[in-house]
Amino acid sequence: MIVCLDTNVLLQARASGHAFFPILDSWVAGKFTLAVSTGILLEYEEVIARMSGREQWRKFARLMDYVELTTGAVLRVTPHYHFQVINHDPDDNIFTDCAITAGADYLITEDRHFAPLASAGYHPQPITPVEFISKHL
Repeated sequence: MIVCLDTNVLLQARASGHAFFPILDSWVAGKFTLAVSTGILLEYEEVIARMSGREQWRKFARLMDYVELTTGAVLRVTPHYHFQVINHDPDDNIFTDCAITAGADYLITEDRHFAPLASAGYHPQPITPVEFISKHL
């Protein structure tokens, strides 16, 4: 299974006591593949560094490298087409473009701006972290 994680979900899942931690823990164990693009990685870096410090970003980047080397559960994609699925917050299109290009099953998010993805005719479906955990973990 391939998923794309919205930044807000990733931020919360990094905390070991958080309800979303099982998402990150399952990814590290290789139970699903995380799809990322350069745009997503840059957003992850910017937000994690701003909110938690550069060292926390470096820790997460090392974790991604570790997971990629040990389980292969990282899929790096380069979207060459901009699908423009999200009109309300166009910055969110980096996630839909990545998810569509990667052939992802889900885009895990709590953001209602991703609702148009459900009916856009593409394979990835938006799913909340709680729904993802209850259905797949």
